[in-house]
Amino acid sequence: MANTALPASEAARLEPRRGWYRRNEIALTPWLFLVPGIAMFSIYVIIPIFQSFWISLHEWDGLGEMTWVGTANYERLLFDDRKFTVSFWNNVKWLVLYLLAIPMGLFIALFLNQTVRGIRFYKSMFFFPFVISQVVVGLVFSWFYLPREGLLNAILVFWGFEPVNILGDPSLATYGIIAAGLWPQTAYCMILYLTGLNAVDPEQIEAARLDGAKGWKMLWYVVLPQLKPATFIAFVVTIIGALRSFDFIAVMTNGGPFGSTRVLSFYMFEESLSEFGFRMGYGAAIAVVLFFIMLVFIAYFLWSMWRDEKEARR
Repeated sequence: MANTALPASEAARLEPRRGWYRRNEIALTPWLFLVPGIAMFSIYVIIPIFQSFWISLHEWDGLGEMTWVGTANYERLLFDDRKFTVSFWNNVKWLVLYLLAIPMGLFIALFLNQTVRGIRFYKSMFFFPFVISQVVVGLVFSWFYLPREGLLNAILVFWGFEPVNILGDPSLATYGIIAAGLWPQTAYCMILYLTGLNAVDPEQIEAARLDGAKGWKMLWYVVLPQLKPATFIAFVVTIIGALRSFDFIAVMTNGGPFGSTRVLSFYMFEESLSEFGFRMGYGAAIAVVLFFIMLVFIAYFLWSMWRDEKEARR
């Protein structure tokens, strides 16, 4: 019987030609999904960042022509502006005290991670602050701090203490607002840790119990290492929340009393868009400073993620 097989060159000629996309399908397909997201991120994040830096080098009211002033806005910020100094140190207070939400959220999660009667009700009560708008939280705490009608002073008077005007005292107002912000932030950290506790390996817990570990030793050497991803996310979200703490200040004090509760984000708004502001160049300079402060933390978190992934691959 004669061999009817075609030569290789003839078979290649008769085979339908593959298009350019077919030949590069593996390399190109992921980019087809990434390009829309990259385009949106560039339009709404990357380009505005460079625009803000460019505007910060000018004097501009947002309507007329921009006047080039170079680094004059930054020189005024760093050397001549007391409001900026107060805002910066208030942001430092927010950063330090806002981190209390992480250990508080952890201990509440440990308390709620039990199988006792009514635990679902307790979880919903602790979860409740997280689903409330920050504006509502600010209003609730403003009423709570009222000098005469507020619940806080009613409790203080009941126990024989003098009433305190927290939001009217420049030395206390910032701490009162931070306390209001800690309420929903602690609830968020609690949710993260409750999720992390569900992923804790029970075999490691049993092995540690057989070795005699309990209490703080169990928490420190067995549970916390397994909660590292949840702790990482809690740190990122808490620090970003502290740096952009605008809503509570706008609702509770509007920067007062006497400008003592301003933070950088609120001061940026005042200089750029408030009734007596419209100094877009100066507001953009404040925004650039705030961006670089956030960039330091973001770069550290990205480096930590890259280092952990690199160690995991080994």
